[in-house]
Amino acid sequence: MCGRFTLIQIEKIPTRFNAQIIGEINLRKRYNISPNQPVPIVFQESPNKVEEMMWGLIPHWAEDPKIGNSLINARAESLLKKPAFKESFLRRRCLIPADGFYEWKKMEKEKIPYYIKMKNSSLFAFAGLYDIWKSPDGKLIKTFTIITTEPNDLVKEIHNRMPVILRREYEEIWVNKEESDIKKLQSLLAPYPAEEMEAYPVSKKVNNPSYDSEELIKPVKIYIIKKDQTSFDL
Repeated sequence: MCGRFTLIQIEKIPTRFNAQIIGEINLRKRYNISPNQPVPIVFQESPNKVEEMMWGLIPHWAEDPKIGNSLINARAESLLKKPAFKESFLRRRCLIPADGFYEWKKMEKEKIPYYIKMKNSSLFAFAGLYDIWKSPDGKLIKTFTIITTEPNDLVKEIHNRMPVILRREYEEIWVNKEESDIKKLQSLLAPYPAEEMEAYPVSKKVNNPSYDSEELIKPVKIYIIKKDQTSFDL
């Protein structure tokens, strides 16, 4: 799954995605984006638009918005089989700007957080789906989920899933509302080339979703003291 990511280069979003910002967006750097937080999302609306949506998809037909807590990710292999995702896959696809994400590796008796990013530290886009839920008082709540796939050779050493990072040339295809070729869309949801990415261990402070600091993306050293104990050099 993908449960945390970063969006540090937020000021580059309009230029990078040729998009127009709608409404007010918090332009601060984000080092520990977690579920149930607002995130700038790119979707096609001639031209592309950027709007904040909450992470954790609430289908428009849902009776209880708490369903969003369990829909932060959508498996690429089963999008058409899940009622929560099928309609959005066909009609409401989006891009989630990011410049890195975290995954946890099981090592001895601990889980070690790793930060994964492009070698050139560039901004990229996760493939996502969004929906709009209407609350009982009439408020429209826009939410999204991040699509995941099998890991590439880099990520598989850390975790058994990874978020779908779209190749740049695929981004416009993904958000094109006129694109309805299911096989073509599914073909875009492949693992990103491992040779363009890098990963390294980071502080376990990232485990706290309320902690948001540049410190979180700095590499740390890991020392194996005993077979059953792992420690960090913080």
